[in-house]
Amino acid sequence: MAGNSKKVVYAAMAGNGLIAASKFAAGIFTGSTAMISEAVHSVADTSNQGLLLFGMRRANRRPTKLHPLGYAPESYFWPFMVAIVIFLLGGVFAIYEGVHGFMAGQEGHTEHGDPMWNYIVLGAAIVFEGYVFMVALKEFWKLKGERKAVEVFLKTKDPTIPVVLMEDSAALLGLIIALAAVGLTQATGWYGWDALGSLSIGILLVAVSYLLARETHSLLLGESASLEVRQRIVDMVEADAEVEEVTQLISMHRGPEDVILALKIHFDRELGIGDVEGAINRIETAIRKEMPEMKRIFIEPDSHYDASKDEAGLAVARPQP
Repeated sequence: MAGNSKKVVYAAMAGNGLIAASKFAAGIFTGSTAMISEAVHSVADTSNQGLLLFGMRRANRRPTKLHPLGYAPESYFWPFMVAIVIFLLGGVFAIYEGVHGFMAGQEGHTEHGDPMWNYIVLGAAIVFEGYVFMVALKEFWKLKGERKAVEVFLKTKDPTIPVVLMEDSAALLGLIIALAAVGLTQATGWYGWDALGSLSIGILLVAVSYLLARETHSLLLGESASLEVRQRIVDMVEADAEVEEVTQLISMHRGPEDVILALKIHFDRELGIGDVEGAINRIETAIRKEMPEMKRIFIEPDSHYDASKDEAGLAVARPQP
């Protein structure tokens, strides 16, 4: 999945860089506030892809004495920073430009050149952004599988592709808003439409930044493995002949492919120390073979653990008879 994520990010970065340059040129030449806001939006998107790639690279660094578990959380920290960049560099700037446009009024707007350039640039940007969106959507569809799209956004442990897809969706909608603002301004001669377009783009970006920040913040704090994965682990462990019961399971994603797993296991009381050690090694090998993302597995034999007194709710949930 990491390779697919990089493919999506590189495509988005190249497309947004070209789009940003063309939008700035058109915005400066024609004096369109909505076009300038869209240009800053594209700069923010380009910067965001750079941050995502930076995070991927840093997450792959080897563990050190200072960080013995490695740097996998970098892959969650930088998408969170992307949300901040969208809010500050994209949303807040666009809202400021819109408010400034309204306050300046009709006489505060200066038309520098043929507004046809806005249509040309916006049309080209929609084509380029549409291509980038389709690349991201194709990879997102692979990630989604049989699940609902909303479920993937809310529960995925790899935020890269959903982040890029949300950015691209916002970018396409922003382009449509900018196109409508430019067209209405030219048709009516009222430059308030241009300011309204900038305000709308800003509100859109602030909403997207909030959604991204909320989801990546949860991942950054450390989410558990999915219920399906946890149940599969319990089934695998309890299938071992030496295991009586799994009494506690704690898992935490430090990155999309880096999970810490801790288990309390009630082994057969008749086993010797050597047999218990052999069973633990066998269980760890089986789990890692099927789930290589379980980078660190900690197993504690505990025949006296009372799951009913687990106030934190970390005991293994079992169906009621």
